[in-house]
Amino acid sequence: MKVLKMIRFCCLTALLVMSCFCGLPAQAADLSFTAGGHSFVANAVREVAPSVVRIDTERLIERQPFDPNLIDPLLRDLLGEPGYGIGPERQRGQGSGVVIDGRGLVLTNAHVVDQVSTVNVTLSDGEQRDGEVIGQDPVTDLALVRLSGRALPSPATLGDSEALEVGDWAIALGTPYGLERTVTLGIVSSLHRNISSLGFSDKRLDLIQTDAAINPGNSGGPLVNATGEVIGINTLVRSGPGAGLGFAIPINLASRVAEQLQKDGEVVHPYLGVQLVPLTARIARDHNRDPNALVELPERSGALVQSVLPDSPAQRAGLRRGDLIVHAGEDTIRDPQDLLKQVDQAEIDQPLLLQILRNGGDLQLSVKPAPLPGMS
Repeated sequence: MKVLKMIRFCCLTALLVMSCFCGLPAQAADLSFTAGGHSFVANAVREVAPSVVRIDTERLIERQPFDPNLIDPLLRDLLGEPGYGIGPERQRGQGSGVVIDGRGLVLTNAHVVDQVSTVNVTLSDGEQRDGEVIGQDPVTDLALVRLSGRALPSPATLGDSEALEVGDWAIALGTPYGLERTVTLGIVSSLHRNISSLGFSDKRLDLIQTDAAINPGNSGGPLVNATGEVIGINTLVRSGPGAGLGFAIPINLASRVAEQLQKDGEVVHPYLGVQLVPLTARIARDHNRDPNALVELPERSGALVQSVLPDSPAQRAGLRRGDLIVHAGEDTIRDPQDLLKQVDQAEIDQPLLLQILRNGGDLQLSVKPAPLPGMS
């Protein structure tokens, strides 16, 4: 009797499993395995892999000279005379990149090729080519490298990062730790992750967050979707006990930056010259309840001016510490990122109308964004 019950249970379980699989949408079944027995990951990788390259760099670093008399005699016997510590040191680095057009232009991270003296690019078939950095933008951490020679590799197909949704497949390709042709799989775990929340105050980026493994050496390589289209450029990783998160620059932004780098060799970013902090009604109420508070804050959301840089567009326009920016142009400002987006889209030396709250009253100021200093 027990044997018959077990048989019935197993048959019922098998029927349930079959019914579940039969009920899967056709698209889900197609994404699992193809007729050749390969997964959708293998198909996606096959599409983009010929365009993925390894970038080896070399930079000259000036060493600090030291007094040989300060070296322990035992260390001198072990290491020899310290003459090797004088003169420039050759520092080698490595990253990844992806070919984005038929003229041999490779998109990568700016930090991969920053201040390098030589660039060597290894193609997917192992052939090595010289590379020339034709432009880089440290604010978005993007750079463009031109390959030498003829018979250039085919470019990758670029996707639409604005069409991404949380939960979409994400496949990272590159050369982590020097291990060529490495592929990792995950999902898009978040969108529009602001890089300032990761501790970078000198960048202007909203990143794609993924749980696909991104490691040192993956920088500059492509993040692709389930069909092999490039949706991002891998740029950094935050790791911790038990898990890690990778971040990629959206390909729509990367494409726009690449066009400007190809045309001008640099990207001009508008700036106002203010340091901002987010303000909400709750934060303002808590602040105003403090009997030691020096000023009373408006109980609404906006970008609160914490400081104004001397001789900046903001100072010339009359912005002050404690001003709350609530509108820029026609758009409502809820936090500093809203304002930053408006500034990024503004034209240099063209008026940008700001509505601010100061001392309980409304005020409109016209500020003319200037080029971000120190980028050329």
